[in-house]
Amino acid sequence: MGDEITRAVIERGDLAHLALFLWALSATAIGAFLLRELSLSNRRFSDFVQELSALNQRLSGLRTRNDNRP
Repeated sequence: MGDEITRAVIERGDLAHLALFLWALSATAIGAFLLRELSLSNRRFSDFVQELSALNQRLSGLRTRNDNRP
């Protein structure tokens, strides 16, 4: 199917249109890949911040227990 389309475009002399289509297709694929990676990166950062918050809560609990000792 793709080969038929390519052959038809070449026969009609629309190589510029084929090149533009391939460029748009690759740019879209790269954009989708980068969006996916950004989403994964945001998830990892959110997990890091949650772990940091949990650590801060644990450490502040230890600090208040040590402050109450005579």
